[in-house]
Amino acid sequence: MQTSGCLIISVLLFQALPGSCSDATPTPAPEVAAVETTVVGGWTGTVVETVNAANYTYVQVDTGKEKIWAAAPQFLVKAGDKVTVPAGMPMKNYQSKTLKRTFETVYFVTAISGPGAIQSESAVMREAHTGLRGQSGSILAAAIDYSGLKKPEGGMTVAEVLSGKKDRQGKVVSVRAKVVKCNDQIMNRNWIHLQDGTGAPGANDLMVTTVEKAKVGDTVLVKGTLVFDKDFGYGYKYKVMLENAKLTVEGKTKL
Repeated sequence: MQTSGCLIISVLLFQALPGSCSDATPTPAPEVAAVETTVVGGWTGTVVETVNAANYTYVQVDTGKEKIWAAAPQFLVKAGDKVTVPAGMPMKNYQSKTLKRTFETVYFVTAISGPGAIQSESAVMREAHTGLRGQSGSILAAAIDYSGLKKPEGGMTVAEVLSGKKDRQGKVVSVRAKVVKCNDQIMNRNWIHLQDGTGAPGANDLMVTTVEKAKVGDTVLVKGTLVFDKDFGYGYKYKVMLENAKLTVEGKTKL
């Protein structure tokens, strides 16, 4: 069943779309006050055609009543899969320069659920866990100099956080450390591994999620919510981590 409503979408949302009017590399949009558009959705049906372009997966879905095109960040899918497309923004006469093809209407959405989407999500979590994806990837922690790091006032060391008691669940804590691995824009957040030279091997790496960016080797001050036994599904669990952290880069190191 389709629903519709009018939303005032700022130019910032259009900058987030793939190329605004094409799937080419996004460029800054001209300054405009606002654009009125209609958000429509959703649908459940069978994939009859799929193609990848510019980090997006396009699928044509047969709902039994109509066929619609939708696009989401790349995921694994094939013809015949049953998928669900959530409410999305219709882009009329959308031209894909990569595909050299114009779609009468394509709906851009954040994710499309189905067998392939589950596999893709599992792959994303595997990449976040192992560092197979993201800017700079990872380096040997031994190559980083931790000397000079001082525990923030009222804060904790990495070892203290990892050995913390569960009665601290939900508490906001601060840590000063070095970035040893970072994976950007996985599940709409950046995944950063921190070490400060404290803790024994296997108990010296703190996972932090944030919307802010840092590079391997940076000295950072983070302030985030302490969470225990976080389970993201697909076998990926963290005994201790900091979520939704505010991150300040205090120093950069060339590696």
